[in-house]
Amino acid sequence: MKPELSWLDDPQTFRVNQLPAHSDHHFYQSETDLEAGQSQFIQPLDGTWQFKFAKQPKERPIGFYAPDYDRSDFDTITVPEHIEIAGYGRLKYINTTYPWEGKLYRRPAYALGKDQKGAGMFSDGEDNYVGAYLRTFELDPKLRNKRVVVQFDGVEQAMYLWLNGQFVGYAEDSFSQSEFDLTPYLRDGENLIAVEVFKRSTAAFIEDQDMFRFSGIFRSVRLVGEPAIHVQDMRIIGNLADDYTTGDFSLKLKLNRKSNAKGSVQIGITDDDGQSIFDSQKPVNDEIEISHQTFPDVHLWQHTDPYLYHLKVTVLDEQGQVVEIVPYQFGFRRVEMKNKIMLLNGKRIILNGVNRHEWDAKSGRVISIADMKQDLKTFEENNINAVRTCHYPDRDEWYYMCDQAGIYMMAENNLESHGTWQKMGAVEPSYNVPGSLPEWREAVVDRARSNFEMFKNHTAVLFWSLGNESYAGDDIAAMNAFYKEHDDTRLVHYEGVCRNRAYEDQISDMESMMYDPPKEIEKYLTNDPKKPFVNCEFMHDMGNSLGGMSSYNDLIDKYPMYQGGFIWDFIDQAIEVKDEVTGQPVLRYGGDFDDRHSDYEFSGDGLMFADRTPKPALQEVKYYYGKHIN
Repeated sequence: MKPELSWLDDPQTFRVNQLPAHSDHHFYQSETDLEAGQSQFIQPLDGTWQFKFAKQPKERPIGFYAPDYDRSDFDTITVPEHIEIAGYGRLKYINTTYPWEGKLYRRPAYALGKDQKGAGMFSDGEDNYVGAYLRTFELDPKLRNKRVVVQFDGVEQAMYLWLNGQFVGYAEDSFSQSEFDLTPYLRDGENLIAVEVFKRSTAAFIEDQDMFRFSGIFRSVRLVGEPAIHVQDMRIIGNLADDYTTGDFSLKLKLNRKSNAKGSVQIGITDDDGQSIFDSQKPVNDEIEISHQTFPDVHLWQHTDPYLYHLKVTVLDEQGQVVEIVPYQFGFRRVEMKNKIMLLNGKRIILNGVNRHEWDAKSGRVISIADMKQDLKTFEENNINAVRTCHYPDRDEWYYMCDQAGIYMMAENNLESHGTWQKMGAVEPSYNVPGSLPEWREAVVDRARSNFEMFKNHTAVLFWSLGNESYAGDDIAAMNAFYKEHDDTRLVHYEGVCRNRAYEDQISDMESMMYDPPKEIEKYLTNDPKKPFVNCEFMHDMGNSLGGMSSYNDLIDKYPMYQGGFIWDFIDQAIEVKDEVTGQPVLRYGGDFDDRHSDYEFSGDGLMFADRTPKPALQEVKYYYGKHIN
């Protein structure tokens, strides 16, 4: 297949040769590897890559991916890293408006008519930075004679991939993992992997989040070798029976087998003390399923006691030798709606939540494990029990950490199209996407699918969220339907339906509003509401803010259908630079980088400064959230 630059302009082309999304389970070759937490099946590709920056597509190095291309003038860049943080292009922060408004005329393809296909909109875009990445590698001996895939955890915004000069595939969706099969293109000895990253594509219309606009390979990259019998996907459900004490466990495994290899699969569950509560062995098959296995008197998972059981799937070949070990921790808990109240384990959920952008003052959205651990420490110290992954999927490790810490997660898709329906504060959806446009439907349903498949096994995920501030229409209703079809163990959230009430019976299990005054919320709650109420964003901690939190908090005791919310937001988006005059490190916000147009200090609305120094407002959060902990 020949790659086409026109894919950047086409909302119906968003993945080419990309492997289907699947669960995020890890797998190991032996018990020794498992205990060490080091998989022999993984070969990291993070580190120094060759790099060439182009200001627009027509200036990019054509054919740079060919092994014999002269790359003597290429620079180097670190992976993961934002292109802009590395010193190329311009740092830019903007909230709702598209970065090109007032400079270039762009309207989403098909939004103003079937004949408006947007040809050349991004493929010829004079503002469309391009980064050409390359590195060589020799395949680790432990990965040889295996199917080898490459995983990109995050690439903003559209990427083309080659190996040894052969085109492999294309992907959009900046914050979801993109995976490709490299096996047909691998060589003995040195291999050359090449990635061409475009700052903008049609995905730019649905990735209009309130944030700094970056580009590049900003999360990790790795090679993964799959053994002859491999657990490709797993679905774990740790539910509760109606008595809320009996565990109801289901498991579905999908296996890839080389040449229909035979063997067996051992499935074991132990409690946190290492005591076995379940053990079974089944012959290898394409699918293996355990349905509704019951366990009496299970230890429930909840915020104040996030108890996890240990599942271990061991794949054996015909000779009984271990081929692969797949561990996963899960909890028993039940999420449901009863009498229009959201319940966890039969008790009303109260969300003491925050919206959390991934952020590091030095590296932007390239965050570390240390950053995440510090955030969870701040949660614990300030009675925060819930997080909304605004407005995209986070690093995979965060979901595991929230399982262990008992943090209730609202797991959000990578979707926001704010600038297509709100102009200068007015609701004006004349060219809204995705809306009800069939040409945009599969792109957004695919984002829902990627979010679900990757994180479906995490006990901490209580809610799926369809995205943020994208109005409402048939396409978002189709996303809602996808979740309902594939998962009856969680609830679905979306706020934007409040802008288009025609869809309120098709979208979202809860009434979700932003910055609604307490009096308005009370008016809703006293008028026989259809759904419980959640503040998906409230308080907006900008400047000397967070006053009046008690007025929201008082609603919790007064109205059972008021179930709390998520403060906007957790951490400032600001970048640490060296001051030109003093030489001291300082934090700079939107507008401080000569970025025009910009929403300036609007990026500074967190409970913490960007260097994770707490603001005084966090004391208010600790006090009021401390009144209702569950």
